[in-house]
Amino acid sequence: MENSIRYLRFAHGQMTQAELARRVGVSRQTVVAIEQGHNDPSLTTALRIASVFGACVDDVFHLHDTEQCPRAAAAWSGAVP
Repeated sequence: MENSIRYLRFAHGQMTQAELARRVGVSRQTVVAIEQGHNDPSLTTALRIASVFGACVDDVFHLHDTEQCPRAAAAWSGAVP
């Protein structure tokens, strides 16, 4: 899973990883691991991160194209009625 956390942190006044962690209620190491793509966040953590930035979860986190469910990918592209 990819994410836009680093971009969003800098877009929000160069927020530090420590500040984001404090606001989300996790450790700085957790933010580092998620931002670098080493760990996927829990749903609760993903929702909290998105909330800090005033964004939707899918604006922050993105699946790689190869990870998409084939049926869902076809539906998103309009190939499935």
